[in-house]
Amino acid sequence: MENKKNINRRSFLGASSTAAIGMMIVPRHVLGGPKYVAPSDKVNIGYIGTGTQGIRVLMEFLRHEEVHIACICDANRDSQDYPEWSKNEIRDKIRNFLDIPDWGEGNKGCRAGREVGKEIVETFYKKIRGVSDYKGCKAYEDFRELLEKEKDLDAVCILTPEHLHATIAIAAMKKGKHVITHKPVSNFLSEVRLAAKTAEETKAASHMFCSASRHTTPLLCEWIWNGAIGQVREVHNWTTRPFWPQGMTEYPKETPPVPDGFNWDLWLGPAEYRPYHPAYTHAVFRGWYDFGTGPMGDMGHYSFYQLWQILKLGSPLTIEACRSEYWSISDCSWHKNVNTVSLPRAAIVHWEFPQRGDMAPVTLHWYDGGMRPPLPKELEEDDRKMPEEGMLFVGDEGKILAGFAGNSPRIIPEKQMKEFNRPPETLPRPIDEIDQWIRACRGGEPAGANFEAARPINETICLGTIALRADKKLQWDADKMQITNDDEANKLIYRKYRKGWELEV
Repeated sequence: MENKKNINRRSFLGASSTAAIGMMIVPRHVLGGPKYVAPSDKVNIGYIGTGTQGIRVLMEFLRHEEVHIACICDANRDSQDYPEWSKNEIRDKIRNFLDIPDWGEGNKGCRAGREVGKEIVETFYKKIRGVSDYKGCKAYEDFRELLEKEKDLDAVCILTPEHLHATIAIAAMKKGKHVITHKPVSNFLSEVRLAAKTAEETKAASHMFCSASRHTTPLLCEWIWNGAIGQVREVHNWTTRPFWPQGMTEYPKETPPVPDGFNWDLWLGPAEYRPYHPAYTHAVFRGWYDFGTGPMGDMGHYSFYQLWQILKLGSPLTIEACRSEYWSISDCSWHKNVNTVSLPRAAIVHWEFPQRGDMAPVTLHWYDGGMRPPLPKELEEDDRKMPEEGMLFVGDEGKILAGFAGNSPRIIPEKQMKEFNRPPETLPRPIDEIDQWIRACRGGEPAGANFEAARPINETICLGTIALRADKKLQWDADKMQITNDDEANKLIYRKYRKGWELEV
């Protein structure tokens, strides 16, 4: 282990090849590429995706004075049928943000869509600019039309369902735009790699939202790199998700009409065609292999980003998974319902990583759907329960238990934490994720989760979803982008594209 005196900014930024790429400080405008935004100018943004999460993040963007939302885009015009965390959650957040106590009064359900996004943007800019008739935000149905017509955009923000992220990001970067997207970059591994390659070729400032601004991450680096628990051999990470339907064994058979104002063809984008059904759309898309990555993609990026920094991880060597099964009774006999279309209701996934410098090989264990590791004897000693969600580092000389993404870390048992001589704070603490990306758009250092830095994390999660379908331990060759011991699993690296939506992968 490095001596604590030698842990400095340089060693932190060199935590891994991917982390080094993600945090290097050479101004990117030196390399050429898209037009970088002058510090005196606002970053002019096209905002794509205004469902529930899109609305939440839109309000966060509007709070940043350095950006200007120039236009909005969504395949859905305006509807009140979106799932939300709790009754009136989105409505009340919009009310508080706009300071309009009766906004959405009389809505039958959660309202979202491009017209809602446009309304929020224009109402906000009216207030802060004192312009009562401000109508400066255009709403688009098709992102391709937005990219073609909005010549003055500097960048796009992508908050669509997962299966559209890479398609939109790659199109935008090829148009000379900087990009920021919600996690993941894609739900298919080949597209993750293609997006990173496109960002490198176009020199676009990119970022994937993944909690890349947590201050507990450099804190845990300082602890673990100073040998707080010795060599880390295992990490356990568990979540209560999914909160949405999963484990479906077949596609919906009903064919309800497409809602008025909803462009089903655009929503499908590159995915194979199937008739419209609400079981696919809005917040429930992530349970289907075609459209999402389940709990790993929804939550794993938030925790895995921290682990890649702390443990200097790259690509795994092997992936192995097990999943819940579903049986039914018909004709007085048992029948196993084989699931090939959706992620399971609960799963456990294991990845093995090689030695990295002086860090020992490590195995990462993922649990979702209520699954979690056994209660450590150290918690038994403290008479404490296992948290519903968490992260557990297992070292040769002890254990660190933290919240799901590394928050509130502590050595267990409590007596060992009390005896722990904390190292001094020597590593830089990250700034807000949006601010990281704005800085990159202006030619400063890349955001922490730029597409190349995020690539091995996103690929690892995609490999996890493939392993859930493979029923065997998979061997991974990252250099060749190939699963070497299962031809059928190897095919799942690539999407089957609809005609006209192909990406060259």
